[in-house]
Amino acid sequence: MNVVIPNEILTATGMTEGEMKQEIAVMLFQKEKLTLAQASRFAGINRIAFQHLLASRQISVHYGVEDFDQDIENLRAMGRL
Repeated sequence: MNVVIPNEILTATGMTEGEMKQEIAVMLFQKEKLTLAQASRFAGINRIAFQHLLASRQISVHYGVEDFDQDIENLRAMGRL
């Protein structure tokens, strides 16, 4: 499913499409509707950048089993495990 953000909404908020996606991702992460990995993908930025975005807003990171499993998978893919 694709979500279309009308230009008038972006204009009214003074945000770019990328900024709007980040705002939505942060909100859904805060409400525990998305994991850290899912929210960072939705926001279109890597997890470290998303964690920095959360930290800049003083939002704590909930690090769950799915996030841990994803980190292990990424480390294996990079040849570090």
